[in-house]
This record gives sequence, C-alpha cells and structure tokens, in this order.
Amino acid sequence: MAQQINAPRGMRDFLPVEKAKREKLIQLAKEQYLARGFQEIETPVLEDISRLQSGQGGDNEKLVFKVQKRGEEFAQALQDGSELADLGLRFDLTVPLTRYYASNQGKLPRVLKAIQTGPVFRAERPQKGRYRQFIQCDIDIIGDDSMLAEFELISASLAALEAMGVQGAKIRVNHRELLTQSIAQLGVSGPDALSAMISIDKLDKVGIDGVSAELGEKFGAEVAGKASEWLSGIEKLEIPEVLRPLFDAFSDALRYDPTLVRGMGYYTGTIFEIEHPDSSSSIGGGGRYDGMVGKWLGTDVPAVGISLGIERIVDLVASPKDSTPGLVLLVSEDQPIERALEVQRSLISSWRVRLDRKPKNVKALLGELSEQGFTHFAFLPDSGELDIKPIA
Repeated sequence: MAQQINAPRGMRDFLPVEKAKREKLIQLAKEQYLARGFQEIETPVLEDISRLQSGQGGDNEKLVFKVQKRGEEFAQALQDGSELADLGLRFDLTVPLTRYYASNQGKLPRVLKAIQTGPVFRAERPQKGRYRQFIQCDIDIIGDDSMLAEFELISASLAALEAMGVQGAKIRVNHRELLTQSIAQLGVSGPDALSAMISIDKLDKVGIDGVSAELGEKFGAEVAGKASEWLSGIEKLEIPEVLRPLFDAFSDALRYDPTLVRGMGYYTGTIFEIEHPDSSSSIGGGGRYDGMVGKWLGTDVPAVGISLGIERIVDLVASPKDSTPGLVLLVSEDQPIERALEVQRSLISSWRVRLDRKPKNVKALLGELSEQGFTHFAFLPDSGELDIKPIA
C-alpha cells in the first residue's frame, strides 16, 4: 500500500517556478523598503507560549501550534499535571518583533525601522485562501509617536505593491479609538466592546441586518436598533480630523471605513487593511500598537506596522521577468568537466548558466527547462566561442 506523501494539511510544497515567483515578489518589496532606510531583522519561529497567549493576539491565540517541553521538564510536567508546552510557533511577526525590541533596545537605533519576512503558523481549519503555514512581509516603525510613521508605512507599501505589479489596490483606514467611541454610542463599552467589534467585523459577510441581529442577541434590542441606524449611514460620514492628514496626502489610495476592526487585540490607534477588487480577502493590513512593547519592557514605546500578504498577492500578478536570462550549457560525455566549469564561470556575470549532460533527446530537455525560465542554450565547444541560440 502506497504511503501518504503529500505535505501536511494546510501546508504546501512549491515547485521551482512557484518558489522563484514568491521570492522575486518579496525581493521587489524589500528593495522599496531598503531604499527608504528600513533595515532587515530576523526573529525565531518559536516564542515562549506565555508570550504568544498573553491576551493581545485576538482569536489567533487559540490557533497556536504548541511545542511540548522536553526531557526531564516534560516528565515533571506529566507527573504534576502542569502545562506540557513551553514554546509555540509564532502566529504573526509582530509579537516576536516587540519581544526582539525589548531584548535588544540598547543596541538598536532610537527609532527602529524594521523589515521582517518569514513563515508564520496558525492551527486553523485549512480552506481556500487559508493555510497553516504562510509568509508575511512586514515593515514596522518602533519609537516614533508622530504621524510621520504612518505616512512612511503607507508610502512604502504603495511603492512595494506597484513594484510587484499590483494595480488597483485601496487601503481602508480607521482608528481604534474612534471605533471604540462609536461602539460606546451604541450602548456597549468596557470589556464588552471587543465582543461588539467581533460582530461588526463580520459586516462584509453577513451585512447590516446580520450584524445588528448578532449585536441584539448579545446586548439587546436597543443596541441592535442603534447599530442598524449607524451602519446604514456610514457612507455619509466625513473623514475624522485625526485621519485627515493621511487622506490629504494619499487621497486616491485610501478609503475611510469606520467599521474596520482588524482582529488583533493589540491595536491602539490608526489601523489599515489593503483590499483589491480581484481578491475576496485583504492582501495586507496593520496598525498602531503603542502598548505592546511596554508589556515586555515595562515602559510603553510607540509602534506601528503594516504587513503584506504574499500568499494572496502571488495570485494577483504574473510572474516577474527575471532580469538575468537563463542559459543551458550542454556538455558531451567525452568533454572534461573542468572545461565546462571554466566556461560557466566566464558567463555568470551576464547569464544564469545551468550545466546539463547532452542527452539523446535535446529537444525534450530544452522543453522542460524552457518551462523553468531558461531562454537560451549552447553546446560546449572544445575550443573557440559559444554559439548561443534561443530555445524555440
């Protein structure tokens, strides 16, 4: 009986062309960020379980892949019935970033402008567009409480999307304090506000009537009535003064959405979500999280960030063309390998050069490699210049 050889559910293998496309898109985004003075950092995929479940990650805290204790610690935990896990796989890049800043603050610039890319993990039910492992591409600014930080994040994100070939994206913008005030006016405040936000976040899926009904079940008919009236009039609401500078600068790229929630519990101010007409889900998002670093450091530090969803962007754009053409150099059995390596070294400043033994069916090999992005081929000569030809 054949063994199961597929990747685990919710996780994927990537063929060379797919991997190259993803890496190229990430590279294009990072080039825009680096050009604006952001610096790349790296954090581990594992964090202490207590940090991942500290009450700031929203529903994602329920989706942590836990890692069991090891050796004597595991045996002791079994014996005394305590928690068996001490680590977990990160569910985003923001929680690790704030821990990183708290750990390394003395060695970092006063204002850290960080780039971070890498896999994150969520133990959710796999479905279309949702995976248990996926890549995030984040930029964050820690240490700047002015709106300059939001300006830079929006400008850099729009440039990255343009560089990747994403046209027609809009950034929805709201403010957590304004959202909290609106919910208070419905008659819901304090600890219940987060529950109301969870219901409001479903507006795109269930509509005004669905959200109002759910709020009514939670908080009563009066709240449901006020919610229906508020949601019916949101298109007429003016852009609030606290957000006006952003819209003055990026008016064509932004859309004010007073119902935008963002699921994470750590947001404190401006929040963003990037939408595209050809994607049923957001292709990025983020916001200000001024209270989060202080949870680890003991002193609050202003912070704001935005993340691009590479998995969804990949589906929106064609594969970027590689600026370096690919050449297949075919080597006969009787030709010395040293000669082939020497010619390869002489060409790689202008070409991506792949060495292959010359097969009986050259056409079949070139057909396969053409699908992998190689555009030209040549037979290794015993002497003299190469005769480089395009793969038909």
